[in-house]
Amino acid sequence: MFLCCWLGLVALIPTTLSTNPGVKVRLTEKGIEYGRQLGMAVIQQKLGSIKIPDFSGTEKVSPIGKVQYSLSNMHIVNVGLPKSSVDLVPGTGVRMSIGDAFISLNGNWRVKYLRIIKDSGSFDLDVNGLSIATTISIKSDETGRPAVSSDSCSATVGSAKVKFHGGASWLYNLFTTFIDKALRNALQKQICPLVADAVSDLNPQLKTLNVLAKVDKYAEIEYSMVSSPTVLKSSIDLSLKGEFYNIGKHQEPPFSPAAFYLPPQNNNMLYIGMSAFTVNSAAFVYNNAGVLSLSITDDMIPKSSSIRLNTKTFGAFIPQIAKQFPGLMMKLLVKTVKTPTLTFEPNNATVQATTTVTAFAIQPNSTLSPLFVLNLEASVSARMFVSEMKLAAAVTLNKMDLTLDKSYVGDFQVRSAFLYNNTQLAKGYPLPTIGKMKLMNTQLDVLKDYILIGTDVQFS
Repeated sequence: MFLCCWLGLVALIPTTLSTNPGVKVRLTEKGIEYGRQLGMAVIQQKLGSIKIPDFSGTEKVSPIGKVQYSLSNMHIVNVGLPKSSVDLVPGTGVRMSIGDAFISLNGNWRVKYLRIIKDSGSFDLDVNGLSIATTISIKSDETGRPAVSSDSCSATVGSAKVKFHGGASWLYNLFTTFIDKALRNALQKQICPLVADAVSDLNPQLKTLNVLAKVDKYAEIEYSMVSSPTVLKSSIDLSLKGEFYNIGKHQEPPFSPAAFYLPPQNNNMLYIGMSAFTVNSAAFVYNNAGVLSLSITDDMIPKSSSIRLNTKTFGAFIPQIAKQFPGLMMKLLVKTVKTPTLTFEPNNATVQATTTVTAFAIQPNSTLSPLFVLNLEASVSARMFVSEMKLAAAVTLNKMDLTLDKSYVGDFQVRSAFLYNNTQLAKGYPLPTIGKMKLMNTQLDVLKDYILIGTDVQFS
């Protein structure tokens, strides 16, 4: 409750063996302060729901003797939390404190004395000097998501002053000291249970954490923790698995994440570091799914292009094709030989890909006649960016080496001019999120072996 939706990122307890993370998340003091603001709104609303049961008593009041009184229909009309703080306890967890809080409520009173005299009216109660201190424990539920509870709580009420209105109020206000004490005790007993309830009420929202986020029909990404959160004096660091899997088949890739460390930045609420391992695990998954193999036909080429995928166009480079297969359309089958690899260097992301390109002539009866097979080594630059709640990229060709592997139309000199690649990977991969979370003031930097996303957030 007190860090609100942040606890979803803070609190995952590991369900896997410790290993280097693919993704790291850092919550800074700026983010913790935003969580405090959200949390105080929640706790203020919760305190406003305090229900004080009707109660009665008998007090001896001079000079009228014993007075029987009862208070009923009490309800909160105002709650104020002028001072509050949320602190990190290094190596332990979260501590929340509220001081100088106040509560105002009103209700009805009724008295009886001298056996026959009855009176009634309304009253106001002002509670001041309310203080609350609690610590929050964070555990994992059966699904690997966080579950929170109030580990310890203390609450004190500085003063409670009642004032009667109506009837012989001037007389009854003479013995308010007894009622003040009774009301103060009644309030004080309710505060910590309310705090515990409010913390528990956060658990349904924590279940929205996308521990396993579906990307598309081929892949999903896992964001479970690989180690417990590291609670420091001014930040909380999380280590997430950050690994792609084929849907329904969790096969580990033949490579492991390398260790990396987030820089000491604190201008944003949240920092997300995503390693090259995470992106390369995606390439491994899509290669296993056969998605990286691509059939290219002429209808996929822009109509404005003067280069068409037919034997006439290719005949300009390879005359034998136009002679042996005149006037036919063509088809290219691009197939990866091995999983593409991505590397991150400062201000530069590069993808290396090794593929084969098989060309076919499409006969009038739709059968395919093989023409040639090329080996292709390509290097592309990737411009990474954040779009809404996803990490996306646009790639452009840096270098391409073509060699002839096999020809069915005789030897020819390979030229690279007829192939060009500029793919927009704008669909993107989901980032770790919880609830209705929106990124703001986002920056992305490419560093050694990982990318760093710095962002503020807003919850609706």
